[in-house]
Formats: sequence, C-alpha cells, structure tokens
Amino acid sequence: MPKDRNAKYLRKVRHIRLRNKVTGTPDRPRLSVFRSLHHIYAQVIDDTTGHTLVAASSVDASKEAGSPITPKLDASAAVGKLVAARAIAEGITQVVFDRGGCKYHGRVKALAEASREAGLNF
Repeated sequence: MPKDRNAKYLRKVRHIRLRNKVTGTPDRPRLSVFRSLHHIYAQVIDDTTGHTLVAASSVDASKEAGSPITPKLDASAAVGKLVAARAIAEGITQVVFDRGGCKYHGRVKALAEASREAGLNF
C-alpha cells in the first residue's frame, strides 16, 4: 500500500478510536476539526440529532478578511476565532474537542487555542 494511502487509513483509524470516546450532546456539542493540505474546517455538531450547529473554514475566514491569510497557522487561528464567535452567537459556550485523528499540534492546536481565547470552554 502506498505511504499516503496508509497515512490516510491510519488517520481514519485514530479518528474512529477517538470518536468512541468523544460524543457531542445538546449541552456540550462536539467541535470537530478537519485539516486538508490547503484549508482547515471546523464544525460544532450535536451528535444526538446529527446536525451541524455552526461551521467555519479558512475559506470563510479569508473572505471576511478580504484577502487570503497566507501562513496556515494564522488561517487556523482565524478559523478558531470565527467558529467561536459563531458558536457564542448561537448560545454555545461549552464544547467537546474532536481533533479528527490528527495530532494536537500545529494547525489543530492553533485553532483550539484561538477558539479558547475567543470564549469557548473545553
């Protein structure tokens, strides 16, 4: 199996293992992060109904900024602030963090810390 397919498979396995422990409730929805090569996406999900309550991405953040946010860490921090602002506007302050099978490092960590600074508790 090629290395990139194996890496994708292993990330999926880690995400499934993580999802067995982390679930979102109406009181504490799940903040799910997906990291692609170019963009980062975050959603606040209520797993009991299966609905996405709030979503943000680096594409949304660059549209609000008016120009592309070039360093990926800065784009991740902008997404964290944006998803936190949207969640607080919906009345959500407590979430459970789902790192999506990725390490809590780099862009995922930047998103999490920015959302904490913006007012989300997890």
